Amino acid sequence: MKKFDKDYKLLDAMYQDGYFPDFLVDKIKELVQNVIAVLETGERNSEKIQSKFDEMTLAINDLQEEFEENDSEIETAARESIGETVEYILKWFDIDIDAEDAIGERDW
Repeated sequence: MKKFDKDYKLLDAMYQDGYFPDFLVDKIKELVQNVIAVLETGERNSEKIQSKFDEMTLAINDLQEEFEENDSEIETAARESIGETVEYILKWFDIDIDAEDAIGERDW
């Protein structure tokens, strides 16, 4: 079973941008790490993997109000950072799912 790249900084662009409160980016990172944990088990079923990405994305959707309460929002820079992170994860684990499809449940 392949472990995730320990040198890759998840959501790095969001952490580098002061517009996004770190404690909220941490919540997204935890959701992303939950998907990584499943992939590290060797899971290869595309439907199960997509389901985990859907679960992650819906949970990120639920954070939007909390971002707004902290004078931030999940907007273009956040979308790009999340998308880049998801794309890296998919390539790392050689998963044949398009990054846009993986986060298709987003409303941000």
